[in-house]
Amino acid sequence: MITRLKQAVTPTFMYGLMAFLLPISIMMITYASLGIYWGSERSILASDSYAQFSNFHASFNNMLHGKQSLFYTWNSSLGLNYYALISYYLGGIFTPLVFFFDNTNIPDALYLLTLLKIGSASLAFWYYALKRFNIQPLLQVGLAISYSLMSFITAHSELIMWLDAFIYLPLIILGIDRLLAKQSPVLLFVSYFLLFVSNFYFGFIIGVYSFLYYAIQVISTWQETKKTISHYMITSLLAGGASMVMILPTILDLRSNGEELNELTNLKTAATGFWDIVIKNMVGVYDTTKYDSIPFIYIGLLPLLFCLFFFLSTKVDKKQKLAFLILFGVISLSFYFEPLNLFWHGFHSPNMFLFRYSFTFSFTIIMLAGKSLVIFTKEETPKLLLSGLILNLAFILAYTIHPFDHYTYLTSQHLVMTLLFLGLYLFSLIFFQIFPTKPEQKKWISIPKSLAIMLLLTIIAEATVNTHGTLNGIKDDWHYASRSLYSDTHPDYQKIIEQTYTTKSNEFYRIETLDPISANDSINYGYSGISQFSSIRNRPSSSLLNTLGFRSRGTNLNIRYQNNTLLMDSLFGITYNHSQQPITKFGFEKSSQNNSYQMWHNRYALSLGILTDSNLFQTDLPKNDNLTAQQNLTNQLSQRDDHFYEFTLPTLSATTNSLVTTDSGKTTFKAKSVDKPQVITWTLTVPAHKQVYFSLFPTDLYQLKNASVELTINGNTRQTPLKTTGQYLDLGFYPKQTPLTFSVSFSGADQITVIQPPVVLLDTDTYQKAFTALAKKQVPFQVKGRSATADIHAKEDQLLFTTIPYDKGWHAYLDGQKIPIKAYQKALITVKVPKGRHVLTFKFLPAGFKLGLALLFLCSSLFYWYQRKFKQKRRSL
Repeated sequence: MITRLKQAVTPTFMYGLMAFLLPISIMMITYASLGIYWGSERSILASDSYAQFSNFHASFNNMLHGKQSLFYTWNSSLGLNYYALISYYLGGIFTPLVFFFDNTNIPDALYLLTLLKIGSASLAFWYYALKRFNIQPLLQVGLAISYSLMSFITAHSELIMWLDAFIYLPLIILGIDRLLAKQSPVLLFVSYFLLFVSNFYFGFIIGVYSFLYYAIQVISTWQETKKTISHYMITSLLAGGASMVMILPTILDLRSNGEELNELTNLKTAATGFWDIVIKNMVGVYDTTKYDSIPFIYIGLLPLLFCLFFFLSTKVDKKQKLAFLILFGVISLSFYFEPLNLFWHGFHSPNMFLFRYSFTFSFTIIMLAGKSLVIFTKEETPKLLLSGLILNLAFILAYTIHPFDHYTYLTSQHLVMTLLFLGLYLFSLIFFQIFPTKPEQKKWISIPKSLAIMLLLTIIAEATVNTHGTLNGIKDDWHYASRSLYSDTHPDYQKIIEQTYTTKSNEFYRIETLDPISANDSINYGYSGISQFSSIRNRPSSSLLNTLGFRSRGTNLNIRYQNNTLLMDSLFGITYNHSQQPITKFGFEKSSQNNSYQMWHNRYALSLGILTDSNLFQTDLPKNDNLTAQQNLTNQLSQRDDHFYEFTLPTLSATTNSLVTTDSGKTTFKAKSVDKPQVITWTLTVPAHKQVYFSLFPTDLYQLKNASVELTINGNTRQTPLKTTGQYLDLGFYPKQTPLTFSVSFSGADQITVIQPPVVLLDTDTYQKAFTALAKKQVPFQVKGRSATADIHAKEDQLLFTTIPYDKGWHAYLDGQKIPIKAYQKALITVKVPKGRHVLTFKFLPAGFKLGLALLFLCSSLFYWYQRKFKQKRRSL
C-alpha cells in the first residue's frame, strides 16, 4: 500500500495538489481576515441560494418518502417547477454534499462549496496548462491561481451556482484544442455536457465564447483545421442534444413563466467609460456588483504582461495575432455596445451583477499569457520591457487624468500596489535574464526554477491582495450576513411549523409569516406560502398576485406576502400566520406557541379549489386598484355582490423630525434631520366590526432607497420595507367602536411621497358571510409529490377554480380520463367539471422533459458510436 502510494505521489500530482489547495488557502485567509470562517458568526449567504441549498437536503429526504418531487415543489410561492429551479441553482456536481449538513449549518456548507469550486476551477486550469503550455510546472500552478482568483470569480463568489462554470471553461478550450489537433472529442463532449446541465445560463455564455474561439482558430489556420469543422459541429451538437434533458424543460419554462426579452433602447451601455479596461486591471479595484458597475476583468498582472507581449513578439504568427485581436475586439465592444451586451445575456438585461460574460476577456488574457510563456526567450526581453512600459504608462495615465466623479472607487493605493507588483515581475524577469541558465534548466527555456519560485510567490501575494480588496468590497457593498440570523431562531421556527403537520397532515394548506427572516422562508423551512425571491419563478402567477395586493413589481423576481388583506389570506388558503408577537386579525386564533414564535389559525382559509362558473373569465381585475380586484374576484367566486371596503382619512395629531405636506392628493414626509427617523402620529375612531388597515402607496418606488416603515399600535411595533411589501399596514380588528392612535416611523430615506394615506375599513360581518358561502363551494385537495387529488361533488356542470399556478407541465385527469386545463389570467389552473361525483387528479411533468430524456439517450448513444468510429479512423491513418 505504501509503495503504491509513493508511486501515486508523483511530482505532477504534487503540482496539481498545489494548484487545488493554494487558491483555497488564499480564500480562507482572506475570509478569516473579514471574520468569515467555518462556524463564524459572519457567513457567506445570499438569500436565494441559501434557501435553495438549505431546502435541498430536506427535499431529497421528502423525495424518498414521496412527499417531494424532483419536478415540482409546493414550497416556493404558490408552487413552482422545481426541475427548472434545479437547472439554475442546484445543478452542480458538488450540490449533493449538502446532504451532510443540517439546515442550521448551511452557512458552513456554502463556505465549503465555495472553496471547493474555486479550488476545482484552479485544478481544471492547471490541467489545461499542463497539457497546453510546456513551461516550468510552478508557472502552470501560478497561472491556475490567477485564473481561479480572477476578480470576476471573487466578486461573484456569493453566487455559488455560477462557480461551476469556471471548472468546465478551461476543459472545453482544451477539448477544442485537442479536436483541432485531430485528437479525441471525448473531453469536449463531456465538458460541454456537464457545463450545460450544471447551469444553463453560463452554459450559453461559455458556449458562445467557445464557438468564437473555435471559429478564429479555424479561420487563422484554415488549411490545417478545416477538416475538423464537422467533428466540432457533431460533438457540440450531440453534447447540446444530450443536455436537453435539463435545458429543454428549462427553456420552455422560461418562455412560459420566466423572463421576457428586453427591448433595445440605447446603443451605449450605461455607466461604462473610456478608462474601464485599464482601471479594472489594477490590483484590488472593486466598484460594485449592483447597478452602474463596469466589467470585472482583472486576472493578474503577470498574465496581462505576457498577453501584451503576445502581440509584440515576432514568434507569433500574424494571423493568430489578428484572430485574437478580433476576439478581444468583440468582447471589448460588447462592454460598450448595448446590442452585443444584450446578446451575451440571452437578450435579457441582468438584474444587477452586470457584464456577466466579462470573465471571457480575463480567460483570453491568461490563455495568451500561457502561449507567450512557451515562446518567451532571453532575446525577446526588450519586448517584454516594452510591454511593461506600456502597462505602467497606461495605469499612471488612467489614474492621473480619469474623471474622478466617475471612478470614485479608484485610490492612490490601487495605483501604488499595481505598479509595485508590476515592478516585481519585471525585476524578477530581468534579473534572472542577466545570469546564464544552467544546462539542466534549458528544458524550460528561459524560465528556471528559481525564477518560477519568485514569480509564483509574487502571484500568490498579488492574488491575496486583490482577493482581499474584492471581498472587502463585497462586505461594504452587500454585507456578509450573520449566521445567527438563520441559526439562532431556526429550531423554534422549524418546530412550530412542524406542529401544524399533526393537525393538517392530510389536506393541503398554506402558512405565511409576519416576521420573515428572508423572502424564501417557505422553501427554507418547508412550508407552502406566497413570498419568494428567485431567478426561477412563475411570473404570470406573481403578476396576478401583484394585481391582488401582494407586491411583485417589474420582472417579478420578488413577491411578498406582508401587508395585504384578510380577503387574500383566506382566498389563497393561508391557514396559519406565523408571528413573533400577538396578532389581531379577525378569524385568526392562536393555535400554538414556543419560546420565539406563535402560530395563529385562520378559520376562514379556503382549500386549493373552489367551484364556480365560466363567468369567472369575464371578471374585471383592475391593474391599479387591488382592493376592487380583490372584491370583484371574491364576489364572483361566492356568487354575491358584497361591498367590503370603506375609506376614511385619519387625523394627523403629532410629528417628530418630519415636515408633512399634502398637495394634489399626494402627501410628502420630509425629514428635518436625515440621520433621525421621522415619526408621525394619527388618530381616528374605528366603527364596530372592522378590520383596519393604513394604506401607504409610494408614488415613486425609486425614491424610497432602503426606506422602511415601523408601525406602532398600543406599544406593539412591526417593521417592514416599503419597497418590497404590500401597502396595507394592519391596524387590527375592533369588534366595537374604538378610538385609535397609531404611529408610523420612517427611516432609510430623507423624503417619502405617498398617495394621501387613507385608513381602509374592512367590514368583518360582510367578510364572514362571504367566506362562509365560499366554504360550501370549496374543494379540498390532497397533495403528494408532483400530484394533487380531490374528490368532487358537483350539483351541476361547473368550473373549478384553483390557486395552483398554471404551468404547461400540469395535466388533469377526471376519473382517469385526461381533460383540458384552462388558465385563469394566464396564472391559475381551472378545469370544467360535469355534474356528479368525480375524482380529479393533477399531475405535473415539466414540459419537454420526455423529449429531453429521449435526446439524452439518443445523443449519448450517437456520440459513443461516433467516437468509436473516430478512433478507428485515427488508427487506420
